[in-house]
Order: sequence, then C-alpha cells, then structure tokens
Amino acid sequence: MSKMKAGKEWLSISDMMSGLMMVFLFISVVFMQQVKTDKEAMVEIANTYADTKSKLNGALHGEFDKDLRKWGADILPDNTMRFKNPDVLFTRGSSVIRKNFQMILDDFFPRYLGILNDSRFKNDIIELRIEGHTSSIGATAKSSVQSSYIYNAQLSQERAFSVLSYLFSQPASKQYHDWLIKVFRANGLAFAKRVEVNGAEDFERSRRVEFRVVTNTEERIEQILVRGS
Repeated sequence: MSKMKAGKEWLSISDMMSGLMMVFLFISVVFMQQVKTDKEAMVEIANTYADTKSKLNGALHGEFDKDLRKWGADILPDNTMRFKNPDVLFTRGSSVIRKNFQMILDDFFPRYLGILNDSRFKNDIIELRIEGHTSSIGATAKSSVQSSYIYNAQLSQERAFSVLSYLFSQPASKQYHDWLIKVFRANGLAFAKRVEVNGAEDFERSRRVEFRVVTNTEERIEQILVRGS
C-alpha cells in the first residue's frame, strides 16, 4: 500500500511540474511574441519617420531653394531652417528684429506654415521651435564664462520670443492660431550649440535663428517601451 501511495504522490508531483513547465513555456511564447510585435512596431515607426522626414525635406527645398541665398538661410538635413546672417537678424546685443529680417519673415513664414500644415506632416508635429543662438562672447571683453552664458541665455531667449511674438501677430498666422498655440515655442540656447569650423568657434555663424520641427516619433516609441515594461 505504501509503495502504491508513494507512486501516486510521485505521479501527482510529476504532473504538477509538467503543468508548471507548460505555463512557463506559454508565458515565454507570449513574451517573445510581444517583443517581436514591439520590435516590428518600432521599425515601422522608424521607417515612417524616415519617409516623412524625406518628404518634408523635399517640400522645403522645393519651396525655398530659390530664396535661401538672398535670405542668408540654409535647410539642414534634419529639416531645420537656419537663418545665419547676424547683421540681418538683430543689432549686436539687442532683441529687436531688424527691418530686413522682418521682411524675410513676412515672406518665409506663411509659406512655411502652409507646408507644415500639409496633411502629410501636420499630425506628426508636436513642436515648432524657434531657437535663438548666440556666440560665446559676453557683454564685455572681461566677462567670465559663467556671466557670458547667463547674459547670452537671456539675450537668446528674448530674441527667440521676439520672433515668436512678431510671427504670431501677423495676419497670415490667424488661420493657424489654434495649431500654433499647441506647438509654437521659443527657446534661447545661448552658446550651447556653437558653430565650429576646424575645432574653433565661428562667432558670426554661431549667431543665428533656427526653426526646428519636433515630431512624435520618440513619444510613440516611448509608449511602446512603457507598455512592455
């Protein structure tokens, strides 16, 4: 009797272990399938981003290539619009937009908004940033690095805000007001992103204003990562 009872107990334990192994196997299969699904989703997002980025780049070049030289502007590979002629933008140390830059903005911005609000791009854009950049030169020749940065952080922020304020008040922006309120931002970066040539700062080219588009690509990938954690 004891041998039979022991055999039954062994069978019960064996069955239980087999059952647990099946459960673990099922969990592993489900996990691997979820990882595969998430990886495919991220690849799709990356491919969609690359396609949208390429199409936006083509649209910007198609619209503005003929104007870039006279504006003193560039279209960067990441679709940033860079206005790089400091003598046109602002007087040294001032955040008041010069008349020539106002005329450039009057021509540029309505056309730029038209492109960004195209159905191919609009739903992917979460921010339209105006970024003000300065050189590392401070208020005086004897300014320390710290005081130069604080001075230029304030100056670059005021310049970016001046551009935002000017553009937001223009008649051509009225039809986009609701969208601009959601995405339009002004950021002053001082000399955190200086332009360098051969390892040395190019002071003139560092003084610039840039229009940068931020898409929801990172946000969508983060949602996938959070879901899988």
